[in-house]
Amino acid sequence: MKERVIATALALAALCGHAAQPELEVLTVAAEQVPIERMLDGTIEAVSQSTVSAQTSGRVAEVLYDVNDFVPAGAVIVRLHAMEQHTSLEQAQAALKEAMAREAEAQTRYARILGLYRDQAVSKSQLDVVTAERDAAVARLAAAKAALEAAREGVSYTEIRAPYAGVVTKRHVEVGETVHPGTPLMSGLSLQYLRVAVDLPQSVVETVRRLRKAAVYVNGQRIEAQTVTIFPQANPQSNTFRARIDLPENATDLYPGMLVKVGFVVGEASHLLIPTSALVERGEITAVYALDQDDRLTLRQVRLGQRFGDRVVVLSGLMDGDRIALDPIAATLRVQQQRTATAP
Repeated sequence: MKERVIATALALAALCGHAAQPELEVLTVAAEQVPIERMLDGTIEAVSQSTVSAQTSGRVAEVLYDVNDFVPAGAVIVRLHAMEQHTSLEQAQAALKEAMAREAEAQTRYARILGLYRDQAVSKSQLDVVTAERDAAVARLAAAKAALEAAREGVSYTEIRAPYAGVVTKRHVEVGETVHPGTPLMSGLSLQYLRVAVDLPQSVVETVRRLRKAAVYVNGQRIEAQTVTIFPQANPQSNTFRARIDLPENATDLYPGMLVKVGFVVGEASHLLIPTSALVERGEITAVYALDQDDRLTLRQVRLGQRFGDRVVVLSGLMDGDRIALDPIAATLRVQQQRTATAP
């Protein structure tokens, strides 16, 4: 791609007769401290993944989502036939009305007898009887309210909702099946928060535990870990410690089950870093345009190492203090002008 862009730029420059010398941005290469990383394989996991189960008995009336569907948080995913639950709700509502009426009657009778007792028109035993009847009516009213809440909860159990926003990974029931409390209905996971599980060798676990820095490499990206957690117990079969790397929220192009490379920081080293935009790739050769003491440009082959975002480590081909062109296209045009100027 870079070769085609450069060739197009050269053709345009030739048509224009090289009238104007292109602007050339120059970078003086300097050594920087970069992390030394131990590369290991890891597997991406979803932080939130679960199977939703039935909390009441009933027959499946509707399954609203299927595998690979995105489900908003709180959305109804399965509906059950709710005849029995609605009947219980109606009974609880009727019982509450009766309890309210009896409690009101008991309160009225208590108030009347209390007035007569103060006027010494009835005995203390009669007051005790109506007091006990009032307290019993109040208790029955409280029980009726609790039964109504339980009945409403039972009805709500016939509409199974998603506990969080995510993607359906498996459906366990079909319409018409009878389910009971504990029957699995649908499994899903959230792609909002992901993590990577890695088996960490015993030889580096103390360094990693102390520094707690890591990055995940996938599809040419370097994603810094949010947190690094080391489990306190080693696997006796492999003598490795399980490490868990939490990734930033909504990390793109990552899915549970993917195999990725994880770089655990174990130290620092001094290296030269240059922008990846300054690289010129021609077949299997990678190079940069370097300037000599006379500000003449030459194409210099480089060997690259680890990438850090939009910059890359140069292992060989450049030295501390060398100057390179940041724009390969402008540099190519400058080289063409150099050749034209020196041509006989």
